[in-house]
Amino acid sequence: MDQKSFKPFVPASQELPELTVKALVIGILMALVLGAANAYLGMKAGLTVAATFPAAVVAIAALRPLGGTVLEENIARTTASVGEALVAGAIFTLPAFVITGAWEELNYLDSTLIMLVGGTLGVLFVIVLRRTLVVEAELPFPESVAAAEIVKAGQGGESGAKYVFGAMGLAGLWELLKNSNGIKLIEASSRKFFAFGESTIEILKNKITYAGGLLLETPAASPALMGVGYIVGPRVAAVLFSGAVLGWLLLVPLAIFLNPALTQNLAAGQSMVDLSMSVWKNQIRPLAVGTMIVAAFYTLYGLRNSLINGMRKAFKDFSIKGGGNTSDRTEIDLNLKKVFIAIAILSIPMFFLYNYFAHSIAGSLLLTVVMLVLGFLFTAVAGYLVGMIGSSNNPISGLTLSTLLISAVLMVALGVKGIAGVAAVLAIAGVICTAAGIAGDMMQDLKVGHILGGTPWRMQVAEIIGVIAAALVLALPLAALDKVYHIGSAELPAPQAGLMALMAQGIVGGEMAWPLVIVGIFFAIGLILIKAPSPMLIAVGMYLPFESTAAIFVGGLIKWLLQNKMEKAKASQEEQTRAENIGTLLSSGFIAGEALMAVLLAFVVLGQNLSGAEGGLIHIADNFWLGLLIYPILIYLLVTFPFKKMKEGGIPATKVD
Repeated sequence: MDQKSFKPFVPASQELPELTVKALVIGILMALVLGAANAYLGMKAGLTVAATFPAAVVAIAALRPLGGTVLEENIARTTASVGEALVAGAIFTLPAFVITGAWEELNYLDSTLIMLVGGTLGVLFVIVLRRTLVVEAELPFPESVAAAEIVKAGQGGESGAKYVFGAMGLAGLWELLKNSNGIKLIEASSRKFFAFGESTIEILKNKITYAGGLLLETPAASPALMGVGYIVGPRVAAVLFSGAVLGWLLLVPLAIFLNPALTQNLAAGQSMVDLSMSVWKNQIRPLAVGTMIVAAFYTLYGLRNSLINGMRKAFKDFSIKGGGNTSDRTEIDLNLKKVFIAIAILSIPMFFLYNYFAHSIAGSLLLTVVMLVLGFLFTAVAGYLVGMIGSSNNPISGLTLSTLLISAVLMVALGVKGIAGVAAVLAIAGVICTAAGIAGDMMQDLKVGHILGGTPWRMQVAEIIGVIAAALVLALPLAALDKVYHIGSAELPAPQAGLMALMAQGIVGGEMAWPLVIVGIFFAIGLILIKAPSPMLIAVGMYLPFESTAAIFVGGLIKWLLQNKMEKAKASQEEQTRAENIGTLLSSGFIAGEALMAVLLAFVVLGQNLSGAEGGLIHIADNFWLGLLIYPILIYLLVTFPFKKMKEGGIPATKVD
């Protein structure tokens, strides 16, 4: 985008209502809703969905009846997307406290402080970098441009909100019918063990009888997971599912077959299904973690040129100057001197937070310094990468893993070990991860505002308010999800948090299944050598329950059906983009509706437990065949319906990823 000839949608000379109470209230409410939905989705599927697109659509729909201006809609969208970004960082790290045993359950106060400190620092760091990356770097910002086009089109045409809300209602009802804590009527999936015949093999003149088989499971009847697959597309969904095939259909039966003692020592009441699940949890998952470790650093290595350029651009115009030195409304930031003072002040509670976990003054001082340095560097990296490839592809888990490893080594060097050291390392990883998540989201939001003609300092204030509100509330649904569905279970596997937990325990706590991790490391090297697409996705596919990855794969196939149908009809590029955008809106609604109902039911169960009642509403049946109805419904809504609507217009024909 040529900055010399650039003209915002709302000219700098025009003053419109912008940072208003109604815009902030609507934005905060959306931040809480989208944040809670992504908390469930991220821990269940290992993936989160950027909220900028659905937040823009909902902001238009909510503010239009109230006479809201385009700049108020921009503030509402900016505030709303904070929830998803903050919780994306939180779910990569906070569940690790539970998995490692540092916490018996998710601690509200500690979780809130980590999100509050990390999120606020992310905002403050981005304010320093805004001009460099948003205005002067001339980065493409693909998702920001698409979101801006949605807002522009919504000023005089259809916003697409009806698709989002309609899909939310359908998915919410479906979750109510299949959730064990709701009106249980539908069984989401079915599994069955198919035994192989016995085989006798001679090794070193010893005859050993082997037995085993395959544990096959159907895809989960989940609109949310299939919506994720639709949004990420058939290629990504296929790569993720390949990990499930390798883990569940190759490595699990191989581990059972090569260890006859496993089948011979089954206790009373245990089955081959139980054995397969145990092998996956205790052997395949650590192997997948080893693969994820190498894959995370390989991803960062592949982005090395972008990272170096991001650092250069971040420091290019690094100077402390006030935000009031220009009369151009669209170029006024919060005063940078006050921003740096705020960062210095925030380092004080950060020190006490780390000392609370580590019980070491020297270790806490070191962690605070590490946080300030790495926090700023990784904020710059996250902001630059969002400008290059969009928020959805921001590799914050890789950045967080790098921070965790550095912090863990430093803690061991200082003699801070055991559970205190593990907790301290996870705390700094949590701060870094939330800061990087907020940084990427905010940089994307600031670019949308730049295109629309928003006032930077007002957007920055809205982001800070959004972070504070989201941090104070979002720990509650996280804790509720843990109590009802249990972090680390098949229902909430939290793969990235499992990786962080294993690394922290392995380095600081001295507990790691190193043989399996090392095998996973070599497996990742093999994938890299054959240039396999995204070893990280393959590893996540191995780590997740088979029913989840299979459902995501089905969603990718549904997207492929639409693409194939449009290709045969020789639809124009504009028509194809419009149809896919309708499908993306519907999928966003499916994700939000199912996830929000799961969160709501978790609170219902907690309320029942407090009152002494039994958990759940009504258990009618476990009907697997009824669950198959979701497939023709989704095929119609995500293939046939968008194909019919693509020629009618209304939805912008700007590609939204």
